[in-house]
Parts: sequence; structure tokens; C-alpha cells
Amino acid sequence: MVDTISDILTRIRNANLIKSDIVVIPFTHVSQEISAILQNQGFIESFKVVPFALPIPSNAFVVSFSEEKEKEKEKEKTPLETEKATGFSISSGVLEKKNSRLKIILYLKYHGRDKKPCITNLKRISKPGLRIYTTYKEIPKILGGIGIAILSTSQGIMTDREARFRKIGGEVLCAIW
Repeated sequence: MVDTISDILTRIRNANLIKSDIVVIPFTHVSQEISAILQNQGFIESFKVVPFALPIPSNAFVVSFSEEKEKEKEKEKTPLETEKATGFSISSGVLEKKNSRLKIILYLKYHGRDKKPCITNLKRISKPGLRIYTTYKEIPKILGGIGIAILSTSQGIMTDREARFRKIGGEVLCAIW
């Protein structure tokens, strides 16, 4: 995947269309910062960074014909040796890979009985093929200030209001309203 920001926006947009309460996105520092901005601005309820783990199926351990030999081999290996050999560890019924990838779970926000999403639209502005940079004086106002633009600046990722206040320009990543 080349454009992780477009992927994040598409996942949120698709989750809003089916009125899903949660959406899982891959962890990057940029996606974590965007999630924090969305939470601070009131577009999502909250977010959580979790390690990606695979649940162990109930039929994962198959009994072999030579059960006694298998038991002897298991006794010889310690859990640490097994973990070093396979790269997997078993804890609380979950098969976890060492150095596994992290995921971010976004809890989306809706209002009303008909579950109208708080996020009306998301638009990617600066794309990998065409980067859009701006000075702090020319940062666009989204819907007259109702929406937000997210910028990548030399001092980190921030909203358009914060960038104008700090008098910093940067790359306009996306607009949300």
C-alpha cells in the first residue's frame, strides 16, 4: 500500500456508510496523530492502539498417532525455546507473533436515532502524485470554518486552526467535515 492516509480515509468513509461502530486501521505514527485530531475535534468517540493477534481455533492442536513421542518432545522444549523457534507465543488463548503489527481501533460517533454520522465527508487533498503545500496565510478554511483541514508541518501533524495560530505552513493532507 502506497498511500496510507487515503486508505484510512476510505476505511472511515466505508464504515460510516454501513453505520459501523468501529473501524480498524493499520498503525502508523501519522494515523495515530490523525486519530487523536479526530477525537479532539469531536468527529470520533475515541481510539485505541492494540497489538494484532490471531485467536487460536479450538481445533488447533491435533493429536498425532505417536502421542507419547510428541509428549516427550514437548517436555524437552521450554516455552521460550518454542517461542524462539516459531516466533509465536501463546498467552490467554491468543496466538501472538513476536513483534506483531499494531492496529488502531476507531470508535465512530453518530447522533440521533437514525445514526447520522458526525463525519459527513472526508477528502484527500495532497496526494502522492501531487503534493499540495501552503503557507499559514493561505491555509484553506473548510466550509467556512465548520470543517477542519489536517496539515503536516515541521512541528508535527495539526489542524488548520492550530497551524494558523502558530503561523506555520505545511502540506495539506486532508479535509474533514
